[in-house]
Amino acid sequence: MNNWLHTGSSGITLTLHIQPGAKKTEIAGTHGDALKIRLNAPPVEGKANAALIDFLAERLKLAKSRITLKSGQTSRRKVLAVEGIAAAEALRLLSD
Repeated sequence: MNNWLHTGSSGITLTLHIQPGAKKTEIAGTHGDALKIRLNAPPVEGKANAALIDFLAERLKLAKSRITLKSGQTSRRKVLAVEGIAAAEALRLLSD
């Protein structure tokens, strides 16, 4: 499996490296032990965090309420908990 995706009791945990203020929102490979995501949103007043959750909910085909920011509120390195999806399915959807 990948270093950035871990299985938990009720879902998965994602370790992410975020690059806010990019031209477009996209997955951009890995950065160390984290999945790198470029966000079009600026890192101001939580806009990048909201855009990240929107983007992941769309990619994973889940409700936004199933994705929780566990750490990294004001950091580029973030850890998110995602409920209701298996690791293999998440990996497939994030790799497309």
